[in-house]
Amino acid sequence: MFTGIIEEIGSVKSIQPGAQSMTLTIAASTVLSDVRLGDSIAVNGVCLTVKDFTKDQFSADVMPETISSTSLRQLTAGSRVNLERALAANGRFGGHFVTGHVDGVATIRQKRTVDNALYIRLSLPEAYAPYLLKKGSIALDGTSLTIFEVDQTDITISLIPHSQEMTVLAKKQQGEVVNFECDMLAKYVENMLVKRESNSPSVTEDFLKQHGFM
Repeated sequence: MFTGIIEEIGSVKSIQPGAQSMTLTIAASTVLSDVRLGDSIAVNGVCLTVKDFTKDQFSADVMPETISSTSLRQLTAGSRVNLERALAANGRFGGHFVTGHVDGVATIRQKRTVDNALYIRLSLPEAYAPYLLKKGSIALDGTSLTIFEVDQTDITISLIPHSQEMTVLAKKQQGEVVNFECDMLAKYVENMLVKRESNSPSVTEDFLKQHGFM
């Protein structure tokens, strides 16, 4: 479990491709201060498992499904990536519940500066429209952000100067994609409502007769 509060920006040192998978080696410092084998580190919002490490880099395997459904497939040597360690039980919860299980990729449509804020408008796949709520939470490349405008499947978020400096999102350009993870609570609520509705009998004439209403 993560919070979406990015700890540092790392740099991809190398990519070892497999048939449909790959192994990423990423240069970092902060997230390695207490790292152990098997720890979880979110890379641009994708939860990856540390397979080996040194004092200034770590490696993680990326499965075929992760490659096909996230922007990690577009990384190259030198790419900068957001990094966050899994939340410690006694840690501060500064963002929102982020699982590291990315839903898909969103495309940057527009960037504009308003005073000290950077406004970014992005388009998401239509299937995720039910989870887009004004003032709701969303993780973009692992960064916990608040949606302040929704237009169908487009959302607009605002980056404060600190987030512009400490995350990779501000450096991405129009047409580039970012990983997104919708609010976990919204997905659970929808799932429960859909299952409840599918398990409830339809109120038909036969149903009413069967239960003594007609």
